[in-house]
Amino acid sequence: MLCTRLTNARFLTMDPDRPVAHDLGIWRGRIVGLDEEVTSLPAREVVDLQGATVLPGFVDSHVHLAWAGLKANTPSIAPCQRVEDVLAVVARAASRAAPGAWVDIAGYDQRALGRHLTAAELDRVGQNRKIFLMHDSGHACVVNSAVLDLLPAEVPHQDGFLAESAMTAVRQLRLPYSQEELADAIERAGRTCLAEGITACAEAGIGGGLLGHSPVELGAYQLLRDQGRLPLRVQLMAAGDTLRPRAAHRDDGIPRALDLGLRTGFGDDWLSLGALKIYTDGGMMARTAALTEPYEGMAHTGQFQDDPERIADLIVDGHLAGWQLAVHAIGDRAADLALDALERAQERRPRPAARHRVEHAGLIRPDQLSRFARLGVSAVVQPNFLRHFGDDYADVMGERRAPWMYRGRGFLDHGVTLVGSSDRPVTDGSPLRAIQFMVERASTSGRTIGPDEGITVDEALHAYTTAGAYACHWDDTAGSLAPGKRADLVVLGDDPRRVETSRIGAIDVVATYVDGRTEKGTP
Repeated sequence: MLCTRLTNARFLTMDPDRPVAHDLGIWRGRIVGLDEEVTSLPAREVVDLQGATVLPGFVDSHVHLAWAGLKANTPSIAPCQRVEDVLAVVARAASRAAPGAWVDIAGYDQRALGRHLTAAELDRVGQNRKIFLMHDSGHACVVNSAVLDLLPAEVPHQDGFLAESAMTAVRQLRLPYSQEELADAIERAGRTCLAEGITACAEAGIGGGLLGHSPVELGAYQLLRDQGRLPLRVQLMAAGDTLRPRAAHRDDGIPRALDLGLRTGFGDDWLSLGALKIYTDGGMMARTAALTEPYEGMAHTGQFQDDPERIADLIVDGHLAGWQLAVHAIGDRAADLALDALERAQERRPRPAARHRVEHAGLIRPDQLSRFARLGVSAVVQPNFLRHFGDDYADVMGERRAPWMYRGRGFLDHGVTLVGSSDRPVTDGSPLRAIQFMVERASTSGRTIGPDEGITVDEALHAYTTAGAYACHWDDTAGSLAPGKRADLVVLGDDPRRVETSRIGAIDVVATYVDGRTEKGTP
């Protein structure tokens, strides 16, 4: 007997052998058959979906759940466009904190103000607290003098503005969050994902790096798993700086490793270790993405997170230790570094099935596309970056380079696996709105950015289902609706392939199923 039979729906299976179905049977969290294979079988529950469209659950291959959940409960200055309004928010938050305490403020983006805030301005409203304004990109912050006074003299800053590794120095001054705090934040963000039809995601860097919230961060996810509170399937990327030199047997060829040799693949269907996350550069919002040519109207080309050779050595060592690698590279100069190091790693120890990834691939020159393909590297892009920030990004890249940003068609035409993701909470996490952008390439203002990079609706859906599962080594169990795969699916109020492109992002998510059960999200 089936546990559940879903009927009277249009199932878009993403399986080329059987692209459409009308009935789907579930037994113990797995799909057991479609249409005539299950229509006549008895079931404990029969759900009439009343003509809805059903897809495999969306896979968001690059998120920050803990950061998203913490940010949701942090005072924000995001609506503010005047310095005095920002300072008023900071003053109110400081007044509620104990003397000497840290005061976190979210939503900082200098573009809304026309310049960066300064430590002196924060000092005027800081009330003897340590003020920390987190840049929305996650790559920078602004702090007051109470924080600057605690930093070593060699840490560089510009009137309280600190970027990349300098920001990391600030974060290291603070006690880690507790596992309970992190667990609550992760659950909160996970339920928002469910409401958007996401059934599985990859947490992009725990335990270290720019956004490490605790050296024992994995424990927060295990706590949720143990308590039955993990809302969706999560794959964890360990931050690259969690690797340490290990005295393994020389035949193993492992120069650096996580404790006990843990690496990609450890875990189960709900919680597992995925790729090793390695940063090369910064981000476009903070103007720290590493470019080969200067930003338009500026005299700089961004920056690397560390000495380029040390970054390359870490990439090679991670590969030698058996990890899948997820290399953060937004600018084209950073992509050169990533591709050079990945090529060197594969020459040292060929691992053609490693499925290495470049995260973001924000600005990729035409000559770099064939290198992605030749190395078998997936491009994990964030379409909603251009949907929300595309006008600004296009301005700072200039007319010639703007069409190279967050490519779609260019990757697919070169045979590169194109993977959709959000980088939540940097921007909107909705897969449907991202899919709409991938097709029409229009920002929220209506500006078209790189129209030749537009792809079809089917290709965009593939990026958020089948390709997402492939990038996370889940393709045996997720990404399509086929017998034997997980019963993870999203029920939509309309068919993305049949509505006007401009309406895709507004399609209702009617229900989200994980393990064959409907799960409640937080809209």
